[in-house]
Amino acid sequence: MFYDSLIFEISTKDRVGYSLPISPFAKHEFAEQLLRSTKAMLPQVSELEAVRHYTNVSTKNFGVEKGFYPLGSCTMKYNPKINQDIAGMSGFNLHPYQQTSSVQGVLEIYYETQRILSELSGLDTFSLNPYAGAHGELVGLMIMKKYHLDRKDFKRTKIIVPDSAHGTNPASASVAGFTSVEVKSNLDGTVNLKDLKDVLNDEIAGIMLTNPNTTGIFEKDILEISRLVHEAGGLLYYDGANLNPILGLARPGDMGFDIMHINLHKTFSTPHGGGGPGSGPVGVAKHLVKYLPSPVVKQKDSVYYIEDQNDTSIGQVTHFYGNIGVVIKAYTYLLTVGKENMANIGRYSVLNANYIKESLKSDYLLPIKGICKHEFVFDGLIDKSHHVTTLDVAKRLLDYDVHPPTIYFPLVFKESLMIEPTEAESKATIDNFIQVMKTVAEEARTNPDLVKGAPYNTVVKRLDEAKAARNPIVKYRDLL
Repeated sequence: MFYDSLIFEISTKDRVGYSLPISPFAKHEFAEQLLRSTKAMLPQVSELEAVRHYTNVSTKNFGVEKGFYPLGSCTMKYNPKINQDIAGMSGFNLHPYQQTSSVQGVLEIYYETQRILSELSGLDTFSLNPYAGAHGELVGLMIMKKYHLDRKDFKRTKIIVPDSAHGTNPASASVAGFTSVEVKSNLDGTVNLKDLKDVLNDEIAGIMLTNPNTTGIFEKDILEISRLVHEAGGLLYYDGANLNPILGLARPGDMGFDIMHINLHKTFSTPHGGGGPGSGPVGVAKHLVKYLPSPVVKQKDSVYYIEDQNDTSIGQVTHFYGNIGVVIKAYTYLLTVGKENMANIGRYSVLNANYIKESLKSDYLLPIKGICKHEFVFDGLIDKSHHVTTLDVAKRLLDYDVHPPTIYFPLVFKESLMIEPTEAESKATIDNFIQVMKTVAEEARTNPDLVKGAPYNTVVKRLDEAKAARNPIVKYRDLL
């Protein structure tokens, strides 16, 4: 079809989509070294063709505003448009070098957001400087490292990372100059205490944990884990990726965590995915406040100001004060939900997850019994006699306009199918998803080849994923 074509394929020589007025300024000559040697390869289309093309392309993309997006471990929830609108208000179009007296409103938002995050997390103070969750992990580990170095504890060069952890955890540890030490998980993904005790020694700087963990199970032994790590001289780092289900109900600081990052772009209202924009604020317990990155926003006598603490800080990790647009959206979200309703986020996300789990456990293999939190993991279909894989199920869901859940993660199960509905979805949406999942399971039993050949209704059919990863075609010129 015409509207399935690339914009270069509908290009017609000498067609233009704009007309500029004659410049009133004199003609300017450019230096030869600034000019191209050949003309740029640009499509030549009318304005209407360009509008139709990009509008059509936008409908081919899948997002949370188009359909259900139960992507486990990522909290892909709807973000109200009012938050985006407020962040785009002209009054926030400021310059970071302005005098602090002229940006008191923005500094107040920074300061109050820090305070709210502290109350929700149970940690003393936050820095909003880091640009993303993984960036926050790195900053937190840099704080941990400086803490040990200041105490002349030079042997602590290792970080404990459970085998069910997010992949960014060992990566961040490596970038921060630590060596990762893996501890085994129990069948439900919780930390194996015996394995933890075996690796604790005077070389351990700390442990990185997500709670609830990657399988959606709350670490019932978290206080014991905290005691063991602290007694061994280490610190506890909380990966905030799974904060959503405990909002207003439990606080990492009360569990014994010393450092954590929060994903404002997942938990507190900024669209997540595509590499940005993001924000990964880092919070610390009182004994680590002096290590937070500079600059910091403070308040005294109703006046907000910016302070560098270069004598004790890990230094500057971003330009200026972090991603202001994401912070404004998060602040709007926090005020809209309000303290009195915050706990409902956790309650409803847990309710929705358990409702789906219990509704589908007769069709999909549930390796972890009992109550989950915000997400849970199936180990593929119960009936594996027809060799329909988790990948096949995921592809077939596309034909029903449902984005597949996370597949083949966590690695603790061979056919992992990880589902997180979030608190924002209605029962009607969830019931439809349950029915679609049951339909696919029935198809796998009665017509497995149908599922194995999916998808059929998408722009492209099933791709050779290995070839696409190794030899991607990302430019029109590569097709010629």
